[in-house]
Amino acid sequence: MSTTLDASTRPAAAPDQIRYTATAQALHWVTSALMFAVLPLAWVMVNMGETSEHRSLIYNLHKSVGLTILALAAVRLAWRATHPAPPLRHTARWEANAAFASHWLLYFVLVAMPVTGYLLSAGSGRPISYFGLFSIPGMAKNPDIDHVATWLHVAVGQWLVYALILLHLAATAWHVAVRRDGVLERMLPEQDVAEQGMAQQGMAGQKAG
Repeated sequence: MSTTLDASTRPAAAPDQIRYTATAQALHWVTSALMFAVLPLAWVMVNMGETSEHRSLIYNLHKSVGLTILALAAVRLAWRATHPAPPLRHTARWEANAAFASHWLLYFVLVAMPVTGYLLSAGSGRPISYFGLFSIPGMAKNPDIDHVATWLHVAVGQWLVYALILLHLAATAWHVAVRRDGVLERMLPEQDVAEQGMAQQGMAGQKAG
């Protein structure tokens, strides 16, 4: 059985669909905002002194935001399963396959990082406070789980997150500034310009490039 990432094997969206649904757009931008919040929180907390009065607050915020990202990722996956992405227009197959692979790698880290973060924290045996609203139970102390979770979350996971975010931003800049093919508009609410006009502008921009 072939495992090639071919568009013909994926769930199909409506032929005339240009944008993601409003729900998918909202989930994407909320998740993006939380990602740009959780990373600085991580940088701050690992550089704080052991006796800092705000250390516990920053750690709890980082964990709570991470768990929120995990919940949103689960909702996004469920939504994506029933609402396929709009087709990439005027795009070479290798570009479509690269986009497909990078998006699913992003989904993977959106799940794997919070899960390993939970294991890293809960493995200490202490519950995790979710924004001070309620607590998520911890686990019995297990040095093996702690070691693996630390390696996956800190030594590997964070660098994969940085790489995928940079790749995502670079690809967006490429499509907006160079290709001018309307790819970013797929994740934006409908503008005043008619959808058909937007598609035609994308084709014109591709020819001009």
